[in-house]
Amino acid sequence: METADREVVGARLREARQSAGITLRAAAEALGVSVGTWSAVENGRTRITTDRVSAAASLFGTDVEILVTAHRPPASPHHTWRDFPPLDLPAPLRGALSAFVELGYHGATIRDIAQRADLSVPGLYHHWPTKQHLLVALMDRTMDELITRAEAARAEGDGPVERFKLLIEFLALFHTHRRELGFIGASEMRSIDEPDRSRIAAVRVGLQRMVDAEVREAVRRGLFTTPLPHEASRAVVTMCTALPSWWSPNGPTPPATVAAQYVEFALDLVRASR
Repeated sequence: METADREVVGARLREARQSAGITLRAAAEALGVSVGTWSAVENGRTRITTDRVSAAASLFGTDVEILVTAHRPPASPHHTWRDFPPLDLPAPLRGALSAFVELGYHGATIRDIAQRADLSVPGLYHHWPTKQHLLVALMDRTMDELITRAEAARAEGDGPVERFKLLIEFLALFHTHRRELGFIGASEMRSIDEPDRSRIAAVRVGLQRMVDAEVREAVRRGLFTTPLPHEASRAVVTMCTALPSWWSPNGPTPPATVAAQYVEFALDLVRASR
């Protein structure tokens, strides 16, 4: 079999990891290497053994041949921040997400997760040494997607009002289309151990500050007239993050309609000039 060079293999490993929704830290821990070593592998700076390529392929839910052969598979279609293809997680994270949503982090056992992932308990432990690792990986996956989509949505806006509207649309779309990730993002922060809790909380704060900045600027320009911009901004974001607690795909209102409604609710909260 013709083998691609280290840089190509590293790039493919990175693409496969990102497509699987696994962070660099989680991948390194699952594969038994340091974060620095795995970063070097993905950047083509160090050699990777055949056994570790096989383990990575299994972890990322792909085939070894796709990673190491010179022929590239067809490129995946381009998606915008409004597009939400089905959530593609490796089996252990799929099982963990299902168990945490239904049973809660503390109520779910490793056996519950393994059964939902169609794995044996030893098979799950082989790549994920603790339940905490699974929760952190899911939280990192959630935060990575939130920030990526938020930045893309904000970049389309011309002026603070338009950027504010786009950010609220994105938040409502995410918390309906990705309601399970949104649910554990809101309900299980207390279950994350340090130092990961502070690291993930900082990402959440950064997202809130994106919205805060647009509200402040719109108030400064006289486009929003709320006397409490800080509190109004927090209320708007909290309104969106609460969507997973009640919205259902089996209900009468699709995500796009919910998002449009929530943009209007948000504009009312900040007292936008109409």
